Amino acid sequence: MLAHRGPRTIDLDPAVADERRLAWVYLSRVVQGPCAPLSALIESVGPVEAARAVRERDLPESLRGPTDQRRDNDCAARDLDAIAALGGRVVTPDDSEWPAWRMLGLAQLETGRDQDGAVPLVLWVRGSRSLIDATERALAVVGARCSTGYGDRVTGEITGDLAARGWTIVSGAAFGIDAVAHRAALAVGGTTIAVLACGVDKPYPAQHDRLLAEIADVGLVVSEYPPGTVARKHQFLARNRIIAALADGVLVVEAGLRSGARNTVKWARRMGRPALATPGPVTSAASVGCHRMIRDGEALLVTRACEVIDEAGPLRLSLPDASPTSNAPAEALTGTRATVYATLPTIGARLPAALAAQTGLPVPEIRAALTELELAGLVGLDDTGWHRVPPGRGTG
Repeated sequence: MLAHRGPRTIDLDPAVADERRLAWVYLSRVVQGPCAPLSALIESVGPVEAARAVRERDLPESLRGPTDQRRDNDCAARDLDAIAALGGRVVTPDDSEWPAWRMLGLAQLETGRDQDGAVPLVLWVRGSRSLIDATERALAVVGARCSTGYGDRVTGEITGDLAARGWTIVSGAAFGIDAVAHRAALAVGGTTIAVLACGVDKPYPAQHDRLLAEIADVGLVVSEYPPGTVARKHQFLARNRIIAALADGVLVVEAGLRSGARNTVKWARRMGRPALATPGPVTSAASVGCHRMIRDGEALLVTRACEVIDEAGPLRLSLPDASPTSNAPAEALTGTRATVYATLPTIGARLPAALAAQTGLPVPEIRAALTELELAGLVGLDDTGWHRVPPGRGTG
């Protein structure tokens, strides 16, 4: 059985927590992006032992190539100083701020099919908001870099309305639709998250330096790449999976036939997130990609914020074969959710570490399952830990 990654940093001895954080940061720089074999190694032996194996080249063949180039570049302490100087931080899977519920979609992808689909090792963050709180109800908005006046207007109306209703707008800070979406959220005092394909200390594009600073003031600027990393073409495609993962759905406003926005839609669909697209004039080359996705059934047609909410929210936990009037929705649970729920005592409560010890499941998976169960009204949290909620009471 695979050894789990251990409890959250807040539950660890400070010295152990520091050692693990340095290991996570070192590994993040070694691979700089998704690396499914390294993620599997960390899952089996933990970040500290994985870091040792990389340094000493005590690795399976599948990992030697991806780690050889930078395995001697151990500047984890310097990276942590660099992000702290920006007023930022690194968030690891050990931290309570880690969006385990969101990353579950990536964790369940088939690595053979989606080589870039691995869960990011860490997330580098600028901004004071909690990453997990900021993504509680979120929509990813992407589209053409060379957007038209029509696309800008539609983007501003839909995202501004959603942000005013409390939705977080997630995008990539690129020219065109991305920038309009961010600015529309900022204009109504809403929250927005920019996910970069470079270090959070390297504004990209450079002309959006001020925009990214504004986003960091009220929202978050996020990247899986360590400070100092410059943007490269392949990193944008990998970045798109994080944009999709952090949101309840993806909306495309204007996309050409070969638009990168379709890549973000692909990730959303792989993770079971709704993909949405707005139509444009049939004569507009800027909307050809949206029309193709709608016609091929890759995206649902939406034209206003209320239609987006109909498809992407409110967030609900799907319980197969459970009647809305059922008095026992727990009977429809499967997989990890069923295991965790069954392990909770009928009377009393348990902490995630205790549930992990009983089930053999990793603590991050336990926490993600508990979050799902809480959303379904099946469990609650108090000072003693997680407990079952009697049928009909819910968590409210």
